[in-house]
Amino acid sequence: MAAAALALPALAQESLLPPGFNDTAPPPEKPAETRAPDSGAAEVRRPARPDRGVEGGVVEETSSLSEADLKSVPVAAPPVELPASSERDPRVVGAIDPVSWGLGASPWGPANGGFLSGLMRRLDTPLPSRWLHITLRNALLSRSEAPPEVNPVDWVAERAWLLLRMGEADAAAMLVAGVDVSDFTPKMTQVAVQSALASADPGALCPVRDKMQRVEKRILALTDAMCAALSGEASSAATRIEQARRRGPITGIDHVLADKVVGAGADTGRAATVEWEGVKGLTAWRFGLASATGLVPPANLINRAPPRVRAWQARAPLLSAEQRLPSARIATGLGVLSSASLVDLYSQVYDGTDPSDLSGTDAWQLRLAFAAREPTEKVAAMRKLWGEGNDPLQRLASEALVSLAASRVRPDASYGADVPRLIASMLAGGYDRAAGRWAGVVGDLDDSADEDKAWALLALGTEANVDLSEGRIEQFVDRDSSPDQTRSKLLVAGLAGLGRINSETATSLNRKYALGLGRENVWTRIVTRAGEKRQPGSAVLLAAIGMQAAEPQRIPSAHVFRALTAMRGAGLDFAARMVAAEMLSRT
Repeated sequence: MAAAALALPALAQESLLPPGFNDTAPPPEKPAETRAPDSGAAEVRRPARPDRGVEGGVVEETSSLSEADLKSVPVAAPPVELPASSERDPRVVGAIDPVSWGLGASPWGPANGGFLSGLMRRLDTPLPSRWLHITLRNALLSRSEAPPEVNPVDWVAERAWLLLRMGEADAAAMLVAGVDVSDFTPKMTQVAVQSALASADPGALCPVRDKMQRVEKRILALTDAMCAALSGEASSAATRIEQARRRGPITGIDHVLADKVVGAGADTGRAATVEWEGVKGLTAWRFGLASATGLVPPANLINRAPPRVRAWQARAPLLSAEQRLPSARIATGLGVLSSASLVDLYSQVYDGTDPSDLSGTDAWQLRLAFAAREPTEKVAAMRKLWGEGNDPLQRLASEALVSLAASRVRPDASYGADVPRLIASMLAGGYDRAAGRWAGVVGDLDDSADEDKAWALLALGTEANVDLSEGRIEQFVDRDSSPDQTRSKLLVAGLAGLGRINSETATSLNRKYALGLGRENVWTRIVTRAGEKRQPGSAVLLAAIGMQAAEPQRIPSAHVFRALTAMRGAGLDFAARMVAAEMLSRT
């Protein structure tokens, strides 16, 4: 990651802490830059209920007053408190029903929560697969009971923290909002601050101000000023922001951006001018406050930011569709945005473009992909969109963008070299049944390379009836021209992991081509057990751990095989197929 980009904590460098091990994060050194949340497990304590009765000590203090005086003193109103029936259980926090999403009633099962938390901190992002990202996000968002050996609030914080690093600002905010502020631990407070900034929502900082004294003290004065402005207290906000400017440790653009929020939140008469010249890095504070006031940081800062920051920008509510579109493509390639969400964004761009300027734009090509009169015109429009960008995330975004349109094309071998791209696009959007309809025409393709890739995608990503004999697989391997026969390794590992070929065929191919599928280590044994015990959350998290790499070519075939086997064993058959097909399509 670029050094000048958003400074995120080196959570992935932390060791796995044994259950019950406590440590405390150092105080912040920079304004709201993301740092590793506290990993100490503070006990969840609910505030004691105030006793509404009059204690004897109080009577003694007022014993000099007469009984009549006492009767004339108005009784103080009882403090406002949350009814016990309205308090939420911090042990069960989530935004989606895991059963409805194929994750079972208990995605994490009885796995050690401290161990899982350590895995989350060690996971590098972005993930090498869009569908692996989607599946892991759903597991992290699932509403289920916290596993043993972990503080339940810290468990929510770990999940939200990983989601933030994956670019899932909205998903992280959902988890943070699911915990009562009174239950916040120091770790949860830190994550809540980062979630508010990633979501471009400075108002979300206000409920946690009392908790910030310990872990985010440096930004407290500026937070107080912004919250006063957002509450309509113009004079108080103006006074506080001036005091912070004179006395506070935060100066420069970080203070100016807070001043900008104050001016936007209340009628203070303040008009802060943001000058980005000389700014070398884009912190969470700078991104969050700029986006909250409708500002777009300079291109040199945005372009150097890691993909997760681009995903945060893709959903910033005050930015226009045109401003969000470049980042939305990256977010779609990551898996943060769905294909439908990207199509909707292009529709907004289309509606906001003058008709005389539409011709030749991507928005126009997308319209043709859906609505052109002739099928050949539709595929030609898709071909132009597939050619957008050489970056892997951009290619994935283009495939996802036209996935629905591709699913409406009638199978025909005359499309030639476009057939593998059509199938890859359908699978990028999860239209596996539509892709499976192409099984009958793949064998009629003139070019053997096109036939091999289309066949391999169908064999991995669909349940279509295609030739899966050892001879057909050997034919693919013998014609494979990829470096170090990467495609062949991914194909055989995928077919074996998905159970599409039996163990005898997999063993024979493994020995013949030295694919290394049988290698074992600590990770392979742990991920295998997660699949056998049908723990979908643990299985997909461990799969992500074992498949950490910038490119599919760098992932050992044994890891692909074990990861897919575990996901399938845990009931994630569809997701496993999509991951396997995507890995092959990216090579």
